[in-house]
Amino acid sequence: MEKYKDIKNFDELIELEHGSIGTESRNKYEEGAQMFIVSEMLRSARKEANLTQEQLADKAGTKKSYISKLENGKGNIQLSTLIRIFEQGLNRKIGLTFL
Repeated sequence: MEKYKDIKNFDELIELEHGSIGTESRNKYEEGAQMFIVSEMLRSARKEANLTQEQLADKAGTKKSYISKLENGKGNIQLSTLIRIFEQGLNRKIGLTFL
């Protein structure tokens, strides 16, 4: 706990635990965090649409196992596939923001 005594905000905590922005460790953490966000958005949108993973996969032209991997943050996803899943499978648009 001693190493946390001077931490004043979340950004400082992330830097302490995962390194500075641009380092390999931090990049890996950020990638995992983004994948978690996408997976939760996908799961939430699917449930709101009252679809099973299999139904969504059929509508989006992919496999249930792929949807499951994405929802569990285990798979890589191409942008074109993500767009297809949301637009064709869930009738939703995707907006991207680059920071």
